[in-house]
Amino acid sequence: MTEQSQFRSIPSVDAVVREMETMDAAIPKKLAVTSSQAEISMLRQMVAEGGQAKSARRVAEAGLRRARKILEMSPRQVVNATGVILHTNLGRAPLSEEAVRAVAYASSGYSDLEYDLSKGARGSRFADIDAVVQAVVGTEAALVVNNNAAAVFLALDAHARGQEVLVARGESVEIGGGFRIPEILEASGARLRDVGTANKTRVEDYSSAITERTAAILRVHQSNFTQIGFTGAPSRQELAELAHQHELLFIDDLGSGSLIDSSIYGLAREPLVTEAVAAGADVVTFSGDKLLGGPQSGLLVGSADAIKLIAKRPFARALRPDKMTITALHATLLAYLRGDAPATIPVWQMISAEESTLKDRAMRVSAGVDDVRIVPSISTVGGGALPGEMMPSVSVQLGESYGSVEEVSRRLRCASRPIITRVRDESVCLDMRTVLPQDEQLITEVLCGL
Repeated sequence: MTEQSQFRSIPSVDAVVREMETMDAAIPKKLAVTSSQAEISMLRQMVAEGGQAKSARRVAEAGLRRARKILEMSPRQVVNATGVILHTNLGRAPLSEEAVRAVAYASSGYSDLEYDLSKGARGSRFADIDAVVQAVVGTEAALVVNNNAAAVFLALDAHARGQEVLVARGESVEIGGGFRIPEILEASGARLRDVGTANKTRVEDYSSAITERTAAILRVHQSNFTQIGFTGAPSRQELAELAHQHELLFIDDLGSGSLIDSSIYGLAREPLVTEAVAAGADVVTFSGDKLLGGPQSGLLVGSADAIKLIAKRPFARALRPDKMTITALHATLLAYLRGDAPATIPVWQMISAEESTLKDRAMRVSAGVDDVRIVPSISTVGGGALPGEMMPSVSVQLGESYGSVEEVSRRLRCASRPIITRVRDESVCLDMRTVLPQDEQLITEVLCGL
């Protein structure tokens, strides 16, 4: 059959839609049409590249799969059995029960998001959340935006546009998702001035680089990698003092931004937000959905003058969070005010979980399941926090009778609630540190059905 006749054999949209309707009458007509058009467009491209035309029935089958995929709830809930707590691909920090309830409450009807009930007039969406942030961190002012990249961008846009910002060479980094410090500076209108060397930077390096064009000193947390050996950098207090001696701004980007000392759980010490503030930073930026354990957001805290100028920038409105983010963050921060964050916020529940507890949970999950072993494993925090730090954990390891690693992993991913696993010693393992307690029974049922 010639290429021209192949093109003539491509079914029409109407023919494919009719086939789809006979297969599943519940598919909305509009979705059936758009799915058919997409599949036919792909088929035309295949024929143009030498492929064969397909019948209306076969195109409809593909269109139906496409339509059903669109109709699925998205993003879907999955079980994180990878052992990576802040797994960026799996949505980072799961919210606490209190935060989930707060989001449902605030989003199920109208709210006083920008309404002052005492005055009966328009209010500020940030008044309440900023007050909570200030209370938790102990700063004069605060501002919440939609992520930490936005927080860094706004700080530079407000305080260094058209001027130079000093950054240590070892901190001019790229973080996950293509977030590059040099590019953020360029986008904000600020100019990067590298100081020191890749592994060692001194206060004198910053001091000698200061000119009349300098606006700020930016310290950047290296996030997802660490340097060891012959390294060195000035303390936050030294940089703050130098900046203020020259009437410059000191901006401290903490990345994850912890409010709890991670060293009490046997991990390296992640910089604390409160310590950065106490050291004299004018602006401290950090994420809400990493070690804080809340929704995706970026927080800026610091002096009233510095934050006020940032809040007035036009981009601040474009990067502001919605009511659900604000509500979830507010509920998350209340746990820190009460002092029960380690017990109520999932990220810290996972970090603080003891091996004995994880072993008990692994035994519950594997009870009645054939060909599994309970084995020691290693977990990580992930999400750019505490790079290189490992935690001993416990995993349920599946035996060879389940099939190849690739096949077992695929079948678990295709479960009613997808289960995302890890591969260790050429076996599929489910790390219990990152499995939420409410998912234990589901895992047992899925494993019994494999």
